[in-house]
Amino acid sequence: MTSLTPHPSGTERKVLDPRAPSTGSRGAELLDPSVVKRSDQWWMCLAGQSHGYGSTDIYTATLPPKAALSVAGWTLTRDAAGELKPLASRSSSGRWDGKGGRHCPSYVKGWDPNKAKWVERIYYAGAAENLWGPYTIGFLEWNGEQWFDQPQPVFIANDEWEHGSVYEPNLVYHDGKWKMWYVAGSNHADYLVQGYAESEDGRTGWSKHEVFAPPEMKMFDFCVRQRSDAFDAIFARVWVGGGTAPPVTGLWWCRARRPSGKLLDWSEPIQIMTAEDRGWHSGPWKPSFQFDEQIAERALVFFDGSYRTSDPGPFPFAFTLGCLEINLPILPVNEEGYREAARHPGCEAAE
Repeated sequence: MTSLTPHPSGTERKVLDPRAPSTGSRGAELLDPSVVKRSDQWWMCLAGQSHGYGSTDIYTATLPPKAALSVAGWTLTRDAAGELKPLASRSSSGRWDGKGGRHCPSYVKGWDPNKAKWVERIYYAGAAENLWGPYTIGFLEWNGEQWFDQPQPVFIANDEWEHGSVYEPNLVYHDGKWKMWYVAGSNHADYLVQGYAESEDGRTGWSKHEVFAPPEMKMFDFCVRQRSDAFDAIFARVWVGGGTAPPVTGLWWCRARRPSGKLLDWSEPIQIMTAEDRGWHSGPWKPSFQFDEQIAERALVFFDGSYRTSDPGPFPFAFTLGCLEINLPILPVNEEGYREAARHPGCEAAE
């Protein structure tokens, strides 16, 4: 898949780096952002390791109340001793996310027909035994005072093409459905398929697991946001194989009238960021974005990155969190979608 439009230009800035004291990380590797405004405050949940080892957990960072969305000014939530404070305990979920940890959070607010009320949830991938999976997907839920965990996951791999592992959930609630895009497969096996499913309560009764993007696209994360009367999506295309990453590696942007579970209903994607090595990151993934409340075309796209270190051992890399500040025009959309499969190599397999 290639873009027919020149890349928009944006500004990349570092937000968190475990080896940069100025970022306030204090040695912690925190990434996998999910950015949302709750009440009058911008809020970000992150996954990571507070001391660089052990099972990962979910943490938070905030901007000051009533502050505008920005790249700078985020404060990590810490306890009285200055330690990073996990968002929730594992009193119920330890069986399925205890040893391998919690990964790739995604905040969403939606209607729970069983409780007959709106609920806030943070979906995430949990690993029972190993940091590298296999994974299942569950959530934390806000009860008005705190986030609480669940005794079992709500979404598991059940089709052969999912290879026994589902992770990287991204959700929106729209038209009475909890709609989820997710990754199936394994980074280590270089097999990544973007899937899609939906549910009326976000817990049970999931629709048939559909292939949203085939493995050759290496789509990793599909973050969706509503803007006016249409929807924008930013996704990553990654490279986990050997050698130099191909030019299509990076972040891509597209639009649609509705948050469709069919890739062909979305506009022809435009690449907005490449895998160029910036020193503090290369090959971005896990985008989470929001639009400026005053300037409708201005987007802040938070993303994961990494860079090589001189440390000995099997994994000489440090994880970072960055932000791309970019203008994304409000392009027109139509009811039927933009494209035909012939214009979009590889998409035929996603239908």
